[in-house]
Amino acid sequence: MEAAVFECHKEEETVDIKSFQEGKQKLIQPTSLKDPTLAKLKEALVNWINSTLKPEHIVVRSLEEDLYDGLVLHHMLSRLAGVHVSVEEMALTIPAQIRKLGMILEELDQRLGLQDDSRIKWNVKLIHNKDLLATIHLLVAMVRTFQPDLDLPPNVNVEVIVMEVSKTGIKSDVQTEALTDEREAGSDFLSKNEREDPIEKLLKLEAHKVNTVKKAILYFVNQNMKTLGLQVAEMDKQFADGVILLLLIGQLEGFFVRSVTST
Repeated sequence: MEAAVFECHKEEETVDIKSFQEGKQKLIQPTSLKDPTLAKLKEALVNWINSTLKPEHIVVRSLEEDLYDGLVLHHMLSRLAGVHVSVEEMALTIPAQIRKLGMILEELDQRLGLQDDSRIKWNVKLIHNKDLLATIHLLVAMVRTFQPDLDLPPNVNVEVIVMEVSKTGIKSDVQTEALTDEREAGSDFLSKNEREDPIEKLLKLEAHKVNTVKKAILYFVNQNMKTLGLQVAEMDKQFADGVILLLLIGQLEGFFVRSVTST
């Protein structure tokens, strides 16, 4: 038993060293970790996950600590895409977690339309190692595919240290990496609240505020209808047949509506 454990540990260690030697490692700069925009993005993603998995009674508090074993991603895939991957619910050992995570990410990548490996900014090793950068890239891609109307904080960029090991030594560079879409100030892209229909906003007001708005509308209508000798007292009833509305449009647009009488 001890020999088996030793061999397993030895094999995993060899794989980790090989992947480090053949690829690049990215680390978020400590200063970027304190960026308020990054904090808002993390909060938005946590809230999105928790609202999605509320029926499952699953609560996420940390993107780094709560997603690495595949449990949350498995449930998210099931809720968002209606796909249930045949894996064990609770993977307790590292090999089991990696195997489960690999199957889930393979299915997710297909659902996200990412067959080209060069476009994928995450993998099993990074997610299982609690890599924040890779985890955020994955979640943002999921939002864009499964819930594109969700407003994530725009213009979230982080500085990353890129390290690459080669035969000649270790190369390092600092780069800026975008996590969410760029949005210019004053652009036509509006937030969810700004896109909301004004009438829907009105209906969400308290009753006394709605009455105040109705009084203002009545005043506006009567000011424009007084030249016709008409007055509106009950907006709900007098607008029901459309006659008052037609006359009001005529007054506002400057044309005459003939053969129209109010009953």
